Amino acid sequence: MSKVFTASDVASHNKPDDLYIIVDGDVYDCTKFQDDHPGGKKILQRVAGKDASKQFWKYHNAGVLKKYQAKLQVGSLDTKPKPKPVEPAPAAAAPVPAKAAPSTAVAQEESEPSEPFGSLIPFADPSWYQAHHSPYYNETHAALRAEVRAWVDEEIEPFVTEWDEAKEVPEKIYKQMGERGYLAGLLGIDYPTQYTKNTVASVPPEKWDLFHELLLTDELSRSASGGFVWNVIGGFGIGCPPLVKFGKKELVDRVLPGILAGDKRICLAITEPDAGSDVANLTCEAKLTEDGKHFIVNGEKKWITNGIWSDYFTTAVRTGGPGMNGVSLLLIERDMPGVSTRRMDCQGVWSSGTTYITFEDVKVPVENLLGKKNQGFRAIMTNFNHERIGIIIQCLRFSRVCFSESVSYASKRRTFGKKLIEHPVIRLKLAHMARQIEASYNWLENIIYQCQKMGETEAMLKLGGAIAGLKAQATVTFEFCAREASQIFGGLSYSRGGQGGKVERLYRDVRAYAIPGGSEEIMLDLSIRQSMRVHKALGMKL
Repeated sequence: MSKVFTASDVASHNKPDDLYIIVDGDVYDCTKFQDDHPGGKKILQRVAGKDASKQFWKYHNAGVLKKYQAKLQVGSLDTKPKPKPVEPAPAAAAPVPAKAAPSTAVAQEESEPSEPFGSLIPFADPSWYQAHHSPYYNETHAALRAEVRAWVDEEIEPFVTEWDEAKEVPEKIYKQMGERGYLAGLLGIDYPTQYTKNTVASVPPEKWDLFHELLLTDELSRSASGGFVWNVIGGFGIGCPPLVKFGKKELVDRVLPGILAGDKRICLAITEPDAGSDVANLTCEAKLTEDGKHFIVNGEKKWITNGIWSDYFTTAVRTGGPGMNGVSLLLIERDMPGVSTRRMDCQGVWSSGTTYITFEDVKVPVENLLGKKNQGFRAIMTNFNHERIGIIIQCLRFSRVCFSESVSYASKRRTFGKKLIEHPVIRLKLAHMARQIEASYNWLENIIYQCQKMGETEAMLKLGGAIAGLKAQATVTFEFCAREASQIFGGLSYSRGGQGGKVERLYRDVRAYAIPGGSEEIMLDLSIRQSMRVHKALGMKL
């Protein structure tokens, strides 16, 4: 039990060798922390024995408090209100069933709201977190939500700023992704228990679905760092599915267990210096040897996420003539002679390991071909849908972070004699952020549901246009929310770290989402072209 202090108790601890401070009603012993304080001893000594909340929040964000709370907190003030227990949402009254309407009763049962979860700031979380009805989620989703949030709050968020500045996430975190069973749940397929003994603690493998994958990506994105999210799921989430779906059994059996365990890393290598969204015109070449046993690969890849650390590269190569019908997919392994990588410095996603790759006469066994020769373009396009959905999920959670950070800050910051939140112009900014987030997220949930109900080929044909459109919508929403949050925070969002640190970091990451996976302009055009083509085949009447 933590100790209860009065303000006068704390005031007596006001010497350099006995230094307590108060932050938001909690009492911290900073006596031994003075040497480690980045602002120096004098700053702490000036607030010794006092309430330092205002000074703390001027320079720091909640992640700093979480990082040191367990180590430094010794109690709380007697005046600090005790948190009220959250009452479970009341069960909805049972409707009078209509005649012969069993499906209505099932739908009603499935849509019972779960208990409120999270900060309860409106629109800071998906609506089902706030005791709204939803047909998509059940108790397994709620259990996963709690599991991942606890891990992110305790092990990730307090350290993300350090990792971003270091441009690397500790290897143990990626290993934990494997140990916790998260990597195996991010492939867009049934949970692959035949390749891993690690399963998710809160969800039986046979119950894993696409909404669990949505939820896992969403909660990881609360870290407010595109670099972190791309580090732990970026290269893997787009590089591994083609291996699983199109690799020969012997290759998958050899390679996949180590990847799912978090011992080995894989990435997707498609983009080239002169070929981005225009995948059909890539030039990295793979020529078959005379004996037909190997491909000799020559070429370059650019802006490859996780490439600097990867053991395997799911690589798009030209094995035939020009255009899409001459493209294949090869799994190239780092220990094959002729593979070299170098880190690229980019505007955002610093800890994601963006990489320039060179292949010089790399000898790759034909057994490493993923799918059939010259038929890799379809596999790439199918994979793009999975990649784009991941980008959408991340963008919308980042947008929520910008919104919730803005609400919290605007509720504390005072200007012209009143809180920022009391200014109509600030509320208007928040309203525009919320309407875009909620509209986009509801479209996302519908697409996820359709993906779950349709076969892969049907989903690729019918949903490709909608997914492309939503990818553009999500990145535009993210950019809008990052800008508006930056305006609300003012100068605090211009300097790295501190109270506006999350907003500053996310603003840097915006272009990394608007361009990769298909730029906004390409996506918007594709969304209409593909939708028109599919609906014409379905019998569209004009």
